[in-house]
Amino acid sequence: MPAVYDKFASNYDRAFAPLERLGLRRWRQEVIGLLPKNASILEIGCGAGANFEFYPKCSVAVSSEISLGMLSVAHGKRRENHLIQADAQSLPFGENEFDAAFATLVFCSIPDPTAAFSELKRVLRPGGRIVLLEHVRPEGLLGPLFDLFNRVTVLFADDHFNRRTAEIAEMAGLKIVENRKKMGTIVNLIVCEVVK
Repeated sequence: MPAVYDKFASNYDRAFAPLERLGLRRWRQEVIGLLPKNASILEIGCGAGANFEFYPKCSVAVSSEISLGMLSVAHGKRRENHLIQADAQSLPFGENEFDAAFATLVFCSIPDPTAAFSELKRVLRPGGRIVLLEHVRPEGLLGPLFDLFNRVTVLFADDHFNRRTAEIAEMAGLKIVENRKKMGTIVNLIVCEVVK
């Protein structure tokens, strides 16, 4: 999977520019606005660093990414945050190390999202907040269409277009505090709490 994103890294910002203008940028800000201030935060899958400009004032900010290509692009946008290559399914941090974590458009491409949620539960303190912005399998007639589209996206980009991320998070033992629907039900802003 990292190889796909290594190849895509240099074109990421250009490819996503139309989506950023259509609302993605605003949603990124909304996600980060839900993080605690002056806290230790962890970003999972920071990609090319699109969220860095919105980071709140933090005691510590760590931005993790599995793709070295993406990290290379992100490095030029770095602020006070620490960049680290890491797999979300096996995070190189101790228990209870962070107050909060977030990810934007990441859990669709993690091979085992349950393992990633278990790792987040491990590295966050009890009561820690996780905020996610994810495209998901929509409700209604679009659901089966996304199931078909998923066959193509998994094959070419290892992107699971029809994941039910909130349900997976809940099954992994996280408490769902809120699920804000965007673009009908295609995009979800999911707020979770770590219960230990």
